[in-house]
Amino acid sequence: MSEMIAGRNPVREALRAGRPINKILAARGTAAGPLAEILHLAREKNIPVQMVERAHLDKLNQGMPHQGVIAYAAARGYVEVEDILAAAHARGQDPFIVLLDEINDPHNLGAILRTVDAAGAHGVIIPQRRSVALTSAVARASAGAVEYVPVARVTNLDQTIRQLKEKGLWVVGADMAGPRVYWQAKLTGPLLLVIGGEGKGIGRLIKERCDMLVRLPMAGQVGSLNASVAAALLIYEVVRQRGLG
Repeated sequence: MSEMIAGRNPVREALRAGRPINKILAARGTAAGPLAEILHLAREKNIPVQMVERAHLDKLNQGMPHQGVIAYAAARGYVEVEDILAAAHARGQDPFIVLLDEINDPHNLGAILRTVDAAGAHGVIIPQRRSVALTSAVARASAGAVEYVPVARVTNLDQTIRQLKEKGLWVVGADMAGPRVYWQAKLTGPLLLVIGGEGKGIGRLIKERCDMLVRLPMAGQVGSLNASVAAALLIYEVVRQRGLG
């Protein structure tokens, strides 16, 4: 499960030891002083740092000493995108990866991880910023799937998509205005499935990177489905087309 680490020495040693950290909260006005080494290590490891008022840290740590810094450790370690590709090749299968563009609800991410595990997809990619990380709430919502699904956390989704396209993956995005209903699209072969965030869908730049956009037919009054529900429908259509059931 995720853990809050408070204090300069505990946070510094967690960083030095390579522990997966989701983000660091540091008190304003301390960046050039005692926390300089911690902030330097965080930058080296591309860990987001948020500057906050000291009173906010006091509230989070319930009055216990924090020395101006708190870190949030991930519920599970992240992997590299190459690790996900290697896992697919080790199983003798075309890579099937789900990329999530700014999913902010931990219950949605947990549910998607559960579906990815059940369907036998090879892994998930999330952005480092503007997205929920592998928190304890995500772990609970995943019903244990967080322990089995490789998750890569990347700094630049656009660059990651371009690199995967160069490796031969076909990029399919879910979009309400997509020209094809999802079951009409060819979803076999090496595949990157892109699911957008709650309420706003896939971002403009990411949408432009997709090779194909597909939609889920909506006959009712509600304009869209929950992100985890949409992901489940699309993931299992891939399973159906690949004949993996």
